[in-house]
Amino acid sequence: MSDSVSFIVELELSPDQGEELRSVMQELADRTRADEPGTLEYEWFVNGDGDACYIVERYADPDAAVAHSRTFPPELERRAQAFRPVRLTAFGRLTPALDEQRIRPLLAAVPDIGYVSVEPRGGFAR
Repeated sequence: MSDSVSFIVELELSPDQGEELRSVMQELADRTRADEPGTLEYEWFVNGDGDACYIVERYADPDAAVAHSRTFPPELERRAQAFRPVRLTAFGRLTPALDEQRIRPLLAAVPDIGYVSVEPRGGFAR
């Protein structure tokens, strides 16, 4: 098993948000790729109806995930708040710093979000 941590974030979208979503997510992906070597995967997917977006994030370790939460410039964070998170699933061993700096702020900001944390039990990672 690895020290990596992963998240799947599900966002609820309205029909008119497609272009803004594409713009925000591309900017986030570009910044993440350029500035965060500990981010191993940062991809986003939209369902066929266009009413849900799934962001898949994987980090080398919990510290890299914490670092990601510090890279949002205020304007980009404001734009990203237009998309309603409905579910957060966290995979891996979550440290207190990751919980305090990444997970708890989201849970406080979106009290009705569905949240699940899943710890590893076996397998392998390459």
